[in-house]
Amino acid sequence: MQSKYDSKYKFTPKKPVKTFRDLDIYQRTLECSVIVVKNIRPKLVTFKYPFLEGFVNCAMTIPLSIGEAHSIRFGNFTQGIALIEKAMSGCNKMIIYLEHIKGMYGAKVLIDLIDDLILRYVDSRTKTFHLELSWKKWHGIDRGKTLQNIDKIKI
Repeated sequence: MQSKYDSKYKFTPKKPVKTFRDLDIYQRTLECSVIVVKNIRPKLVTFKYPFLEGFVNCAMTIPLSIGEAHSIRFGNFTQGIALIEKAMSGCNKMIIYLEHIKGMYGAKVLIDLIDDLILRYVDSRTKTFHLELSWKKWHGIDRGKTLQNIDKIKI
């Protein structure tokens, strides 16, 4: 007889985060930026997409901000949180760019790939928010505190 505790979902503890490269959101957003540059950018160059530079820069800014925030948060917590906020904002911007591209070019672009990237950025945005909350909790800041109030807290 099989125990009710034997399920297909086995508990495996997460690997400890030693560097920013261990962060799932860093890996996912870097993967997205590679897909953008390799698969979407060449098509947009042929279409002469007017926002191509901003689109590619935004894709790269997200993992860059996450990596920088991971290091800076120890020396300047407020600035680290601001960089995480910038990464979340970047995810929202990428969704807007991708929806704009889909709306402008329709079937001329890889719609399935664009929809997949949109879902990845939505998921990354949510996970980045949860990372921010865990950093605040680790630093002893209540969930209700805003970024403006962090400056007033003794660090």
